[in-house]
Amino acid sequence: MLPRRALLISRPMSLSRKLLIGLAVVLVVLVGVGAWLWHGSPSDQPTSITEGLRPTLGDPAPERIPSVGLAKPIGWKAGEAPVPAAGLKVVRFAQGLAHPRTLLTLPNGDVLVAETNAPASAGSGGITGFIGKLFLHRVGGDVASPNTILLLRDANGDGTAEQRFTLRTGLDSPSGMAYGNGKLYIAQHNAVLAFDFTPGATALTGSPRKIADLAPGGEHWMRNLLLSPDGKTLYVAVGSSTNIGDNGMDAEKRRAAILEIDVASGRLREFAGGMRNPNGMGWNPSTGEMWAVVQERDMLGADLVPDYLTNVPIGAQYGWPWIYWKSNMDDRVTAPMPEFMMDYTRKPEYALGAHTAVLGMVFAGGGNVMGPGFANGAFVARHGSWNRKPFSGYDVVFVAFDANGNPVGKPRPVLTGFLAADGSGAHGRPVWLAWDKTGALLVSDDTAGVIWRVWAPGAAPSIAPKPVVTAHMPPQRSLDGDPDMSRFEAKWKKGGTYLEESK
Repeated sequence: MLPRRALLISRPMSLSRKLLIGLAVVLVVLVGVGAWLWHGSPSDQPTSITEGLRPTLGDPAPERIPSVGLAKPIGWKAGEAPVPAAGLKVVRFAQGLAHPRTLLTLPNGDVLVAETNAPASAGSGGITGFIGKLFLHRVGGDVASPNTILLLRDANGDGTAEQRFTLRTGLDSPSGMAYGNGKLYIAQHNAVLAFDFTPGATALTGSPRKIADLAPGGEHWMRNLLLSPDGKTLYVAVGSSTNIGDNGMDAEKRRAAILEIDVASGRLREFAGGMRNPNGMGWNPSTGEMWAVVQERDMLGADLVPDYLTNVPIGAQYGWPWIYWKSNMDDRVTAPMPEFMMDYTRKPEYALGAHTAVLGMVFAGGGNVMGPGFANGAFVARHGSWNRKPFSGYDVVFVAFDANGNPVGKPRPVLTGFLAADGSGAHGRPVWLAWDKTGALLVSDDTAGVIWRVWAPGAAPSIAPKPVVTAHMPPQRSLDGDPDMSRFEAKWKKGGTYLEESK
């Protein structure tokens, strides 16, 4: 018989001890993951290297666990405001709103605000979705969607909205809004609706007509609208369901794209694709082209990949998820890439910085009162990074355009100071942009519940950029190759004798 001490040594490990060891292992793993999340892989480069016409694209540094930089929301105290660029002034157009995101100014000057947030179905699930929810909670982005459209009215013209009406409630994560043809179009996360509406009304009554169904939820749930100048066509920006097609490409059908909808028939087709998360759209006043801002992919390092501003020709393909910035492959993507895709993927026109989270965009046009330095170009709201240290974005910038309707130079600050100077957090986060009836710029600030109004006191209303008019190439009516080579054609006499070179 073994001694009692030997019996004690050979006795199987107790269940409680196993649980304690298991909990200790889990705790060590969680501490390690937490340390990585909060330290990550910070950049020693300024955001400016990933901005402009020729951004620096370094080597990718894929992250299985994302490095995280989150600015805790601290709000604005009475009398506090963002910092405007020299010559500009900023005031509160409205405050005390519930997570205001998108804006639409109606022909009579009333301003519509979508108080909204992600639907309960949003997210990608798994560990990525779990971490994403922790991030949203940290930055105050996990509030339930108010699902409300407000109407703000500055009846006395003093630059603040003294009247507020609840236009419509009971929607399902509304975001995109457009007005035309006596209809107010609203894009929910899962459908585009059309309501009968006359500007001046303060309630949106009656049942809407559903124009089209949309892919619901996902990591990118906002669905933004742009109406064609003739009012016959709606364009809908629909972001991807995941970062890089993580759940397979079947889950990305009619996503990561701008869709085109015929208003009369509801016929829907893809207008342009390969755009991870397109957001603000607008018509370039010089060329008449559609332009849009797009959020690029995460978890390739602090300085990859730049979000961008670009023109969007019909049929354009920007490469997501397989390719970024025309010729760079993302080796993390497991889905088979379509044949010849590298041949027809387009390079974006202009970089807006890695992880800046671009959202709203509006073009400068005639009648704006931002001063001569902001008369031709695009204003962009950069909501702010989560997958980068130090922070990037958290501002509104201006991208100047030349007389031909092309961006030039680097982004210029318009509204900064959303991040607290002492590093304690973020006062707010800019989301969407619109022009008020006077030509001042309106900026929604979702975490702070404020709409800011920015203008240059004393500025004369701007003159709209001149349309670019160019001659068309002559039609080619035969297979003679390049029309410019016709002057080098040889003349021949009857019978085949050389006569002279054509001049």
